[in-house]
Order: sequence, then C-alpha cells, then structure tokens
Amino acid sequence: MAEIDVYKEWLGIPEGTRPPDHYTLLRLLQFEDDMEKIRTNYRKLNAHVRKYSMGQYLLQSQELLNEMAKAMLCLTDPDGKREYDQSLGREPSATNDDEPQTVLEYLIAKALVKRSQVSEIEHFAEARGLNHRDAVIQMKLVEPVEATRALAIELRLPFVDLEDMLPEDSVLDMIPRRVVKKHSCLPLFEDRGLMLVACIDEPSPALEDEIRIRCGHPMRAVLAVPRAVNQAIAKYYAPGMRDESTAAEEPEEKTSAKGSKPAKTKVEKPKIAAKSKSSALSADERKQRMQISLIAICWATIGTVAVLYLAHGQKNSPWDIPVGIVVGAIVGGILKARYWK
Repeated sequence: MAEIDVYKEWLGIPEGTRPPDHYTLLRLLQFEDDMEKIRTNYRKLNAHVRKYSMGQYLLQSQELLNEMAKAMLCLTDPDGKREYDQSLGREPSATNDDEPQTVLEYLIAKALVKRSQVSEIEHFAEARGLNHRDAVIQMKLVEPVEATRALAIELRLPFVDLEDMLPEDSVLDMIPRRVVKKHSCLPLFEDRGLMLVACIDEPSPALEDEIRIRCGHPMRAVLAVPRAVNQAIAKYYAPGMRDESTAAEEPEEKTSAKGSKPAKTKVEKPKIAAKSKSSALSADERKQRMQISLIAICWATIGTVAVLYLAHGQKNSPWDIPVGIVVGAIVGGILKARYWK
C-alpha cells in the first residue's frame, strides 16, 4: 500500500513541516485563544478522519485521531497551552483576571444558572457533602457536560469528550482494572512526557504516584463526565480483562521505581502477564468456560449415541449409551486439562 500524506490528503494542510504544529493540525489561527473554537474545529476534523477508520487506512487514521486529540488537550489546557505557545515564540501575557475561575462563576457567566440560585446550590452541596459540579447536576440545573466543563475551568484542566477518544492499548495495559475502578479514571496516551488520564475529579496524590510508578511518566489529568468515564471503564476493562497485577508484585516494583529504567521494567511485567496463556482465570471467565465445557460434553455424549444408533440401522444397542458416556468423559477430561485452568 502506497504511503499517503494524511495531513494534506485528509486535512488539506499544505506541504511543509511534518508533523505540523497543533494550530496548523487543527486548522486554527496561530495562538488561537478561543477554547470553544479549538474544540469545535477538533470535533469537525475528528468526525472527518473517522470516515477512514474502517478501510485500508485504519492504522493511519487511528494515529492521526490520537495526534489531533493530544493537540486539542494541549491547547485547551491553560497551563499546557501557555508553555506550548512560548515554545513557538509567543511572548508571555498577563492572566485575564476577569475570566471565570469557579464552577458557579463559570455557569453564571454562561447563563446556565442565576445568581439568585447560588445560595441554594451552596446549601445543597454542603448538606450532602458534594462539590458544586455534582450539586448542580443532582439539582437538575445543568447538564453533566456543562457542569464538568465548569469544574475543568475551576481546576485549570482540559475537558475531554471520551466518545472522541481512542485510548492506546499499550497504555491501557499498563494500568490494571482494579486501579481504574478504584480511582474512576481511564488512561489515554502519553504526550510530551506526560501520561494523560481521564478523571472525574481532581486526581489524588495516590493515583498520581500509581501512574508515575507504573508508566514511568508523571500524569496529567483531563476531566470527563463521570458517567462517560464509568462507561469507558466497562468497555475497556470488562471483567477478566487487564487484571494481571497482583499484590505480591507491587512492593518490589515500588521500591525499584526510582529511575527511568525500573519504571520501564514495571511496564513490561504487566504486559507479559496480561498476554500469558497460563495466567489465572477470573471467577466470571471460569464459570463461563465451565458452562461451555458442560455443553460440549453433553453434545459429545448425545452425538456419539446418535451416530451409533444410525450405524446399527436405527436399532438400539446395549453398548450405545455406555460408549457415549465414555466419549463424553474423555472430552470432559481434555477440556478440564486444557480449557478450565
């Protein structure tokens, strides 16, 4: 298959530096500061590139989608954007103090809640031990997407729609299921020395340490709607998937994770365990395999009896059923040794 310039053919970017900078990639003016404009362009280009994801350009499209996602997350991260702009030669500028900083200030500025509702929201949140994002959602005042976007503004973190994301399998393999379930997070991909992880709230120091030890990179949180995170965990971490890590392995790995090399060793061990055919099955997998095995044994027994019945000219023989049982037992023994584990 001939190589194509996906930037030119799919995005209409003229020939030049490859890969292009984030602004060129997302078809934006240099140093565009309108976050909504950045997200809108990203969504349009994401939908366009996805058209190529089912054919011969599956690999190229997935790589380009992830590249665009990294660009969008960088440019919608206030701190990350400032650093990136400076790397392109932009002069530092003073922070706009009039920009909404808290959840409620943002929602008021967007006319999603009224100032007269602030006291009620604060009382509701305090009485139930909720943050303001969760309070306005439970009060059905604001849609979860807008409420989470407001929290992202308050925490100075980028907001991400997980429906547009394609997490890298190699990154998913680094973090076991119990970790993502415990912290309600989803690892996405590595970008510029940081591991991007979708979270429902500000990450805890425990999660940051876990990611750093397992991946060899510090993490950068991106905020996503809680329901979307939980649905993604169910999709990419179904029962029995990515359960390779054991408690016995962790202390040894943590004590050795002081430099970059130990961190890489940490990454490799889970991958090997995850793909090993001899790894222990989960309870759900074992139950499912036993059910399949029982069905196979029954069919082997019934099938043998039926074949013998036909072979004897559709006449019953006193040996048909015993032979069928023996065949079923043999099949069961083979399945138990090779399949149940």
